[in-house]
Amino acid sequence: MVYHFLPMPLLMFIHKGTRNEPHSNIERKFYPPMWIIWLLGIAYSILPLRLETMWFYVGFPIAMVGLIAYTLVIITFAATPVDSEPLTKELYRYSRHPMYITQLLMFIGVGIASASWLFLLFAIVYTIFSFIAAVPEERYCLEKYGDAYREYMNRTPR
Repeated sequence: MVYHFLPMPLLMFIHKGTRNEPHSNIERKFYPPMWIIWLLGIAYSILPLRLETMWFYVGFPIAMVGLIAYTLVIITFAATPVDSEPLTKELYRYSRHPMYITQLLMFIGVGIASASWLFLLFAIVYTIFSFIAAVPEERYCLEKYGDAYREYMNRTPR
């Protein structure tokens, strides 16, 4: 959970001035519960892993694939200038929000490795809130990149 959080301040610094705020009151209302769920996930993730169990051996590789993919997404995002065109390379070719997908994969892996249904529930709820938060992000990208982003949206699933 800490690794999930660490890149965020760095990315905000690298891409300062590009942060978008939600445009509607409904969208604003989703941010506090999303952060509360995330903080509860951090607190709950201190639970012990079930080492040497089937759960650990199934969940750990899933979490590692998610972690590696999440790292690649972060590197791609950090290395791409955001002023000229929308980000459409690497894992962004397959999803408009690969960061959310890879987070879900990490969280599902951790939930399985720790044999925690509560953590799996956290992962699903957090991901739902993340995709709700994606709506204003996409609106921002449409405003910033126009037809280039609209074309990207038409060929790449959320």
